Amino acid sequence: MSVFVLIPGAGGAAWYWHPVVSAVRAAGHEAVAVDLPGADGSAGLPEYADAVVAAIGGREDVVVVAQSMGGFTAPMVCTRTPVHLLVLVNAMVPLPGETPGQWWGNTGSEAAREAAARAGGYPTEFDLDTYFLHDVPPEVAAASSAHERPEADIAFGQPCAIDRWPRVTTRVIAAAGDRFFPLEFQRRVALDRLGIDTDEVPGGHLAALSHPAELAARLIGYVGT
Repeated sequence: MSVFVLIPGAGGAAWYWHPVVSAVRAAGHEAVAVDLPGADGSAGLPEYADAVVAAIGGREDVVVVAQSMGGFTAPMVCTRTPVHLLVLVNAMVPLPGETPGQWWGNTGSEAAREAAARAGGYPTEFDLDTYFLHDVPPEVAAASSAHERPEADIAFGQPCAIDRWPRVTTRVIAAAGDRFFPLEFQRRVALDRLGIDTDEVPGGHLAALSHPAELAARLIGYVGT
């Protein structure tokens, strides 16, 4: 049995992962979604890493899974506690010492997002419905509003505190319909920064809400049943 420790993206709501948690547990593995203090203006990346390390505790055979901005917290965690596998899902892939605020310009993410919007025929101006909720079932999207949190500015100015990418087997998953971090953009960043190929799943940026069964199956496939 593996233990999947799931890190949310901006805002830090563990609720985001709840459909994947259910699917992973149904397959006989343990799953723990970590709630992060994303809205707390006095807490940033070090505190996020603290929360994940505390959630792992003394567990073994740990798979750390990070969504979106959680990609900055995950490698910091892997330098502090034993991790069997690191999986990035529609995630920001940081360089050592890079801040989330720097990442956007360094990777060219905004240009990639806008180019994909023009090609796909949807607005280039960001809004939640267009970029995050477009493929999420309406009832799930409605429920998500109760769990939405702002992401305080502090974390965007803090570096990913690693000297090099951790020596942990890393997988990158990108959703085919992600409008926020388009698929080809994610493939390029993963190759440039980690030298690894990207595994594709269906869904948009919030694939854990729109296609949880497929995402959970991909995660479980990395460790076996």
